[in-house]
Amino acid sequence: MNNIIDGIKASLELKKEIKKEIEKDNLTPSLAVIQVGDNKASEIYVRNKQRACCEVGINFISIKLPDTISEDVIIREIQRLNNDISVNGILVQLPLPNGFDEGKIINEINPLKDVDGLTFPNVGNLVLENECLVSCTPYGVMELLRLYNVELSGKDVCIVGRSNLVGKPLIQLLLQKDATVSICHSKSKNIKDYTKRADVLIVAAGHPNLITKDMVKDGAVVIDVGINKENDSLCGDVAFDEVIKKASLITPVPGGVGPMTVASLLKNVVKAYKIQNRV
Repeated sequence: MNNIIDGIKASLELKKEIKKEIEKDNLTPSLAVIQVGDNKASEIYVRNKQRACCEVGINFISIKLPDTISEDVIIREIQRLNNDISVNGILVQLPLPNGFDEGKIINEINPLKDVDGLTFPNVGNLVLENECLVSCTPYGVMELLRLYNVELSGKDVCIVGRSNLVGKPLIQLLLQKDATVSICHSKSKNIKDYTKRADVLIVAAGHPNLITKDMVKDGAVVIDVGINKENDSLCGDVAFDEVIKKASLITPVPGGVGPMTVASLLKNVVKAYKIQNRV
């Protein structure tokens, strides 16, 4: 159907743009990823990032540490990478194993190398609309909306989910585009009253098939950030098969926002390289 937003195709276009920019300007960006422990999902995500970096010409450094180490060892590794001028982006693969203070560890990353956009200075600068590195999934959502020419100025946009990774950064990014933003969460009353009014509905709640067709306005643009496992298959936070009949545009799961998250990481690495090298 022609109302499906193809995140795979969009990410390929974005990667082509990034590769062309790297080759044209003779850039040498480098990304270091720190993984702690043997989380199988994390290993898949790291491999996907490595593959994507290789596709566009970004040097990839993989650092794998056992979950038996102390936080100080991770912090020393981050500080080493902070001081290495050949490394432009640093990413700590989340989630960390139990017992590690994620916030403390993440905030050891130099904000100029924080390609996940999670350090306090980057979060603060996003709110203040200063130049900064933006969290990759919200960045990917905004790129999809841009590539599909979705008008945001003056539109009612509802976000379902208020996580630090997705919901909260999206509020700021959408406000920068002059959207009228409402946000719903687990304590919200009558979520349907908000979702039904939205011209653009973005769902990142981590709850399979939470949004059904009766909760969606006719002709709305629906962006499903959720990824859940049910009966050995993946599904989103939106009941896709029924909502697709009402939406003017909708992202599938998988194949929607996910590929754009990785492509946005690549954009952040190149941006970080340019900032550090004053290109």
